[in-house]
Amino acid sequence: MTLLQRAWRGARNDVRLYLLSVFSVAVAFICLGASLLTVFNVQALKNRWENTGRLSVYLKTGSLPEEIQSIKEALTRTTGVANIRYVTAKEARTELSETTRDPLFDSLADEAFPDSLEVALVDGPMRVEKVALQLSALPAVESVETYTSWAGRLGELIAGGITATALLSIVIFGAVIAVVSSTVRLSLERRRMEIDALRLVGATGAYVRQPFVIEGAALGALGATAAILLLACLFGVVSQHFAAEFGTLLGISPAFLPAWSMLGMVSGGAVLGALAALGSLRKLSVI
Repeated sequence: MTLLQRAWRGARNDVRLYLLSVFSVAVAFICLGASLLTVFNVQALKNRWENTGRLSVYLKTGSLPEEIQSIKEALTRTTGVANIRYVTAKEARTELSETTRDPLFDSLADEAFPDSLEVALVDGPMRVEKVALQLSALPAVESVETYTSWAGRLGELIAGGITATALLSIVIFGAVIAVVSSTVRLSLERRRMEIDALRLVGATGAYVRQPFVIEGAALGALGATAAILLLACLFGVVSQHFAAEFGTLLGISPAFLPAWSMLGMVSGGAVLGALAALGSLRKLSVI
């Protein structure tokens, strides 16, 4: 009988115990996956805003058409400006209302939204600050939004998120080790007679130990895989309803976990499960 067959037979005899353990491990990894998913998407949003190369120039109320046209002509002659779009207050209200589908915006007057110029730059962030400084000095300009300040705030948020994820990982890894260790110990007690019989016929400690280590690794890997599948289902449901809104408001569509992170979760679960099983066996003198 091969090693995998021995491990499968042992797990099959305790199928309820192992299913409960897989569920417990999956719950732990769902928390970790959700945290990583948030960090990755915020990082993508930060990169998008850092490299947007875009300015929103908000004009003062009552700005004359001649003043607006002169600003547009000056921007056209500016090196690095790729596109200029004039957005009236009415257009801004309509776009926001269609995006959010909130009747509140339909009840607001056009004057609640400023006229603006949306400027796209070829050189991206290299020229944003310089052009913004020049535009801010014009009398018809109320303010200029460069989005770099938002990128800085997101950077601080990401740093905090990474720290929180690291601390959460420690807790989750501890939970996975505890669940797998307890499962292996219970399974070991139920198969004590089989182990004693193997020892009587001269089986080595490694021969007795190997199936339990394989079972522990499988518990960790299956728990992580189940967590990824459940998280993918939840992500699909949320994206189906809100992806368009996120894309319009934030400039990006939410993305799921990258392949390398999913592979890392499954591999990490397997390694943790194997180490937990091995540690339990050594404590119980199954060497």
